[in-house]
Amino acid sequence: MLQMTEPKTEPRLFSNLFLSVGAMKAGTTWLYAVLDRHPALHFAMEKEIHYFYHRFVNPQQLSELYRLREARNRYLFRFDPEKANIDAVRANLRWVSAYLDRPVDDLWYRNLFQMRDHQVYACDFSNLHAQLPRDAWPQVAAKCDRLKVLYSMRDPVQRLWSHTKFHLQLTGHLDKLDLWGPEQFDEFIRRPHIWVNAEYGQVLRNLRSGLSPEMLKVVFYEDLHADQRGTLRRIEDFLEVPPFDYPQSLLERRFTESVRHQMPAFFPELIADDVGRICSEIEAEGYAIPASWGRDLWLAA
Repeated sequence: MLQMTEPKTEPRLFSNLFLSVGAMKAGTTWLYAVLDRHPALHFAMEKEIHYFYHRFVNPQQLSELYRLREARNRYLFRFDPEKANIDAVRANLRWVSAYLDRPVDDLWYRNLFQMRDHQVYACDFSNLHAQLPRDAWPQVAAKCDRLKVLYSMRDPVQRLWSHTKFHLQLTGHLDKLDLWGPEQFDEFIRRPHIWVNAEYGQVLRNLRSGLSPEMLKVVFYEDLHADQRGTLRRIEDFLEVPPFDYPQSLLERRFTESVRHQMPAFFPELIADDVGRICSEIEAEGYAIPASWGRDLWLAA
């Protein structure tokens, strides 16, 4: 009797893909640094590739000029031939070559993970991916054997203040923290490239509408730092990978910290109405807001 066999299914273009799309200044760099130690996770040289943002939102994001600047400033490092590891240098140059390749399409993106070996997931942490429209997510999922998306949120006032400090620090304008009054701060935080990170409700609606439930996990910055190992374990469960014993010294490190500067008393008032709306939108999506957010305190300020 002839036995029928199942047709062999070819792997999809992106295989298993893990994307972190958390809001800026909501713990994504810390998560990246810690999860990079997990033997089941493979990260490319660049934490934030921004490919799907380029594909679905802004086709100029990964222009040749942008990639050339990134390659010069970040990847084509000088090394001491007496101390350098030749395999590490070769891997570095190989990745840069793939990054500078053309055209920037799905195959270009897949090739950035060409050095992935036994790891279960290729990983890409880009906050710009939070801006993808909802109809983009089913298209991404259709090209993956398995897609997992992690979104992190932080107290809207604290996150926006941290984002403001970080941006002014990065652009050499820290003096504005002492010089600006309410009008200047309000104008700045409402600039589209700053404010878009605050619209948690819109992001959640897009993610939940475009992804099946098993593809999405939402975490809060405050819970992450209150229970680091517990949150990491829950992320590992979400990814269905074995638990890993992360070094305590790594968990205690802080990355890309903003300059320490007291928040002006008037700052919460600038966005009090927005905070109320954003919190309500999060709750409408079925998520309980951490008590540490202090929504009532901000609204009463």
